[in-house]
Amino acid sequence: MAHLPAVAWAALVEFSGWICPLTPLEIALRHGAGDAAYTGDFVEHYIVALLYPESLTRDMQIKLGIAVVLLNAVIYGVVLRRQHRRQRA
Repeated sequence: MAHLPAVAWAALVEFSGWICPLTPLEIALRHGAGDAAYTGDFVEHYIVALLYPESLTRDMQIKLGIAVVLLNAVIYGVVLRRQHRRQRA
């Protein structure tokens, strides 16, 4: 359950359209090291091109955020149910 805060933060960033505060830090560190900086956020730069359609819309972002939350809820439901059954046995 330790990753729940990270999931909540990721969902909040997706739902609100915020840029993760680590992205400007990464860009500044890359620039300071003489590396090429990029525009946009981390997800857009590294992930969107690989996993998301090219025409990512706000509606799609919201649906993806909901999917992440629901997937985690299902997984935790299964895990908690198994633990409950083991404790009763």
